[in-house]
Amino acid sequence: MSRYTKEELVNRIIAMEWAAFDKVDNLGGRAGCQDDESTFSIMRKSQYLTWTEELLTSFYMDFVEANNKGWNLITEKYGRMMESTAPEEYFKLKEHFPVCSEQKRAIVNQIAEIQVEWMEEFAKEYPCMAGNARTIRSETDHLYNTSYETYLKGELLTYSDRTLGLYGQWIVSLHQNNQNLAELIMTNTALLYGYESLQAAESAMQKAEI
Repeated sequence: MSRYTKEELVNRIIAMEWAAFDKVDNLGGRAGCQDDESTFSIMRKSQYLTWTEELLTSFYMDFVEANNKGWNLITEKYGRMMESTAPEEYFKLKEHFPVCSEQKRAIVNQIAEIQVEWMEEFAKEYPCMAGNARTIRSETDHLYNTSYETYLKGELLTYSDRTLGLYGQWIVSLHQNNQNLAELIMTNTALLYGYESLQAAESAMQKAEI
């Protein structure tokens, strides 16, 4: 059991991520989102509020262990995305990242495919909300565009084997219970932005486009 409540774990993880994100060096210089803590917090909180306390505790331990070693997990996450968005640059950097086994990559690919399908289902039902998010499949990747699929894989590859195992079990559980994680996360996003519901947020965006 963690000595922190779920809310405390979420807030601690986001605080560590923001501090690490601030230190990420981008190919094209500092990104505007690195100075937008409010949006960053909402996006990350929307995700972590869906997680179990056990999963949050495990990932919190991952981050603490990485920080104690002087390793920036957010730099690693964005670096791993470059395998798809900027392959030549990734080739120059990959030796600095922890080695990922083929088994771990296979697990990440299986998890990502489930989540990509969820996001595609979400986009059909809530096109305006989805339209404000990333493109979905990695086929759309290039230097200036990182898809949802590539972002997700980059993140999952930074998880410890312990955390990835828990995450995979949780994803399977959601799938078996016909729950769509993309919809759960986007519902949290809508609520954190002050909408009464996901449907209300979609309706407001539709009206704004008219």
